[in-house]
Amino acid sequence: MYSEESLIGDIKELGPQNADIFKALENKSIFISGATGLIGSTIVKTIVTNVPSAKIIALVRNKDKADSIFRTLGPNSQITYVNGDIRNPILTNDPIDYIIHAASETSSKSFVEAPTKVIDIAIGGTKNLLELASEKKVKGFVYLSSMEVYGTPNNDDKIFETHGTDLDTMNVRTSYPESKRLCESLCTAYASERGVPAKVVRLTQTFGPGVQYKDGRIFAELARCVIENRDIILRTKGETKRNYLYTLDAATAILTVLTKGHAGEAYNAANESTYCSIFEMAQLVAQKIAENKIQVVIQEADISSFGYAKTLHMNLDVSKLKELGWAAQTDLETMFTKTIQSMQQ
Repeated sequence: MYSEESLIGDIKELGPQNADIFKALENKSIFISGATGLIGSTIVKTIVTNVPSAKIIALVRNKDKADSIFRTLGPNSQITYVNGDIRNPILTNDPIDYIIHAASETSSKSFVEAPTKVIDIAIGGTKNLLELASEKKVKGFVYLSSMEVYGTPNNDDKIFETHGTDLDTMNVRTSYPESKRLCESLCTAYASERGVPAKVVRLTQTFGPGVQYKDGRIFAELARCVIENRDIILRTKGETKRNYLYTLDAATAILTVLTKGHAGEAYNAANESTYCSIFEMAQLVAQKIAENKIQVVIQEADISSFGYAKTLHMNLDVSKLKELGWAAQTDLETMFTKTIQSMQQ
């Protein structure tokens, strides 16, 4: 089984190939929003494990939840909590060297059922953290954006950071990607007007150990089908194609941009080798992970209420991030194997 101790072991192995990143964080103070989320918690564990001298200031809404997530890091971990809501001004007297803004609404259903809340969390939260960055005169600020800012590309051409978008503001689901786009603009504005070294990471769909069992996204459903030994039921033909990214690879990508990226610029983050359709990914899981004990069944249905994006081809190019010295390490099959074993815990 893939336990929390297994995860920490893998995190320790990140040290040699990321030594320059971790050295830049020595004796530094890093403020992280969304610290108990999937990506935020992975970043916290990565820093604490590899940079013992770094101090983490984690913005959380539930201290007990945070304690349960980080308990394996030990009592000597330099983690302090700031209790609060990202939509309120952040008050802390601590010095801050870096900020990672990882807090975000990620439920597709919320994009159509609570769009005003989605927008409020995105815009209000990002502005509050940029104000904090300006006040503290930080060395680096990273905003976690999304591949969804590119809309719905319809072919397999590579998507560079300069790619445009076809988002329709009259579609309620664009509450998520359009708010992400505006947050990116806020980062650019603060970089230009206030000198905040703000950078943007546009993440593809990311998963790994720590995914909640009831997570509503497709990768979690595929994992549950393996664990529960039931057929994979797709409500569409599964024609959407995209890249994926392992959580530890996402953590090193974000820390690379934080310490090496250029202010006022955006970076795609994905494992280019994972590019495939949802149907192809489901087949991989059924055949290789479940060893053909389950099947992929297509039962098309009306999915408008689920908040899913339209069929798209999101083939992200990550050459700009690679120029900073980063490379993805984990393939799609390994991502699923470790995620499933983690969920079984």
